[in-house]
Amino acid sequence: MAHQTETDGADRGTRDAETWDEELVPTPAGRTYRPEPDCPVEIALDAVAGRWTTLVLRELAGGPHSFGALRAGLPEISPKVLTERLAALRDRGLVLQERLPGFPVRTRYTLTPAGRALRPLLVELYRTGAELTRLRD
Repeated sequence: MAHQTETDGADRGTRDAETWDEELVPTPAGRTYRPEPDCPVEIALDAVAGRWTTLVLRELAGGPHSFGALRAGLPEISPKVLTERLAALRDRGLVLQERLPGFPVRTRYTLTPAGRALRPLLVELYRTGAELTRLRD
């Protein structure tokens, strides 16, 4: 005999548009039943995923930086991790890496328009974290 489960009507595919919280899910792209790569929330989370990523983005939000300037702003990050984070951000289309003319070769990192679009998310993550900290105390 198969196990039977009672449901509340919110089975996959049975929700209609009126049952979605319009502030949390304003468009059909977010009306998913599992993490989907084209869900706007998943896209935003992927953009800031990884230890140190938000701090690298924060530093670049102030304007273009060289690798050395980023290291100076984040003295605890290892060169290997910074290199990995910058490569991931570049691959996600959030950071532009420019080789500057001259010797020795210098590299400058700048946020792309997509990278700059993350600023409100970072601000809200900070506010939310501070509020969660306050509520726990």
